[in-house]
Amino acid sequence: MNLRLLVLLPLLWLAFSSSAQPATPSPARLEQLGLVTSRFVQPRRVSVWLPPGYEQGRRYPVLYMHDGQNLFERATSYGGTAWEVDSVLTQLIGAKQARACIVVGVWNTDRRFREYAPAKPYAAMPEARRARLAQERPGTPLSDDYLKFLVQELKPRIDSQYRTSPRRLDTFVAGSSMGGLISLYAAMEYPQVFGGAACLSTHWPLSLKESTPDFTTAMLVYLQPRLTGRLRPRLYFDYGTTTLDAWYEPHQQRVDSLLRAVRYPRQRWLTRKYAGAAHNEAAWQQRVAVPLRFLLGR
Repeated sequence: MNLRLLVLLPLLWLAFSSSAQPATPSPARLEQLGLVTSRFVQPRRVSVWLPPGYEQGRRYPVLYMHDGQNLFERATSYGGTAWEVDSVLTQLIGAKQARACIVVGVWNTDRRFREYAPAKPYAAMPEARRARLAQERPGTPLSDDYLKFLVQELKPRIDSQYRTSPRRLDTFVAGSSMGGLISLYAAMEYPQVFGGAACLSTHWPLSLKESTPDFTTAMLVYLQPRLTGRLRPRLYFDYGTTTLDAWYEPHQQRVDSLLRAVRYPRQRWLTRKYAGAAHNEAAWQQRVAVPLRFLLGR
């Protein structure tokens, strides 16, 4: 055999074998956008989680989540407990139970209630009820402006800065408590943008002192024509049975009844009850895999 060929064969084999090996996916990572300014609302911090293998060149669905400081890191989370969305999603992706996605964690500000309270149904409540609620939680809702920030400012930035799939079927929104309300409101106000919403422990009463039906009644009137539209986002709801969550079941049952009455496609909505679950980050961490599978399942 030619001496030169004898020398080249091992080198050729090494080159072929190394190229044949699949590249090891890059690890997931969390990036901080710093203080993001807006024409519509107060500046706030935004965290962006990139899934394992992000550098491989594909485009990813995007999940926008409220109360972003509680999602990933214990040091910034309320009560020192995070949802650990990064760990949960990594497990779901590895088990092929959810598509790899980008998570955008939008931190709240000191105007959390005003930014998360859905403005249109709030305005439709009886005046006496609004006055009473304003004594407890002063100020009128800023949620329409908050959604303008998400849709007109933050989403275009995320879509230009990261490899996203910007279409509605790959764009979702999620949150808990008041974050559940604003997630539902986002999906109803911008169904052409958001293909699904996850609403954990949705805080239907708005009040922290009493469970009244006024806001839920106004919300049902608001929802009815929107649930019968051409674009029908995927909707996930859940609730526990202790602490604040003990109030939610009758409210959620009314919403579920409306979904059935308008014949909302059964495969497009899901409500779960978690007996014994409280209203806190620890409870949401334990079950966040369920809405993630619902929105991002393969």
